[in-house]
Amino acid sequence: MTIWAIVPVKPLRRGKSRLAGVLSSDERAALNHYLLTHTLDMLSAVPEIEHVLVISRDPQALALAREHGARTVQEDGAPQLNLALARATAVVRQYTTRGALILPADLPLLNPGDIRLLVERAAKPPVVVIAPDRRGEGTNALLTCPVGIIQYIFGPNSFQRHCERARQMGVRIEIVELPSFGLDLDLPEDLELVKNELGSWPLG
Repeated sequence: MTIWAIVPVKPLRRGKSRLAGVLSSDERAALNHYLLTHTLDMLSAVPEIEHVLVISRDPQALALAREHGARTVQEDGAPQLNLALARATAVVRQYTTRGALILPADLPLLNPGDIRLLVERAAKPPVVVIAPDRRGEGTNALLTCPVGIIQYIFGPNSFQRHCERARQMGVRIEIVELPSFGLDLDLPEDLELVKNELGSWPLG
């Protein structure tokens, strides 16, 4: 089953603003650079991921994505994640593919094996495969087969909202709960969790 991955990326020098109390602007930019590179490398190691599409308003992020073999879409207008993802999904629909995986670029524990596990759960479409964050509130991975079978509603409590939307559409739901998808970097406490899981800080 061939899948496109869609990776939305905030400007590298502006992302992770909630870490400003513990990381400088340069450190946050370096972290965002690392996380995007890590995400692209992990996706490229999964045979079932046919293409990766990065959408961002940041030329630096788009250039980095192209260096790693990803396709890109320039985001414009007012920043709005769900609209940006809908636009990227419209691009993916132009190609022959079985599904679209929405994956944020801030999952430091992401690995190819767990991505493949998530894809395997979508073997019998129509289906929506969802990986919640560790608090069970946000959506840290969303695989829809066929592409765009439900509307994106990322934001507060998006995990429950995506599940409810799938139920309303009569689509089977598969939930994948793994540390690699559950731990996203948003708060200072998340940095400590990453250090504990990895045994060190990836940026030195």
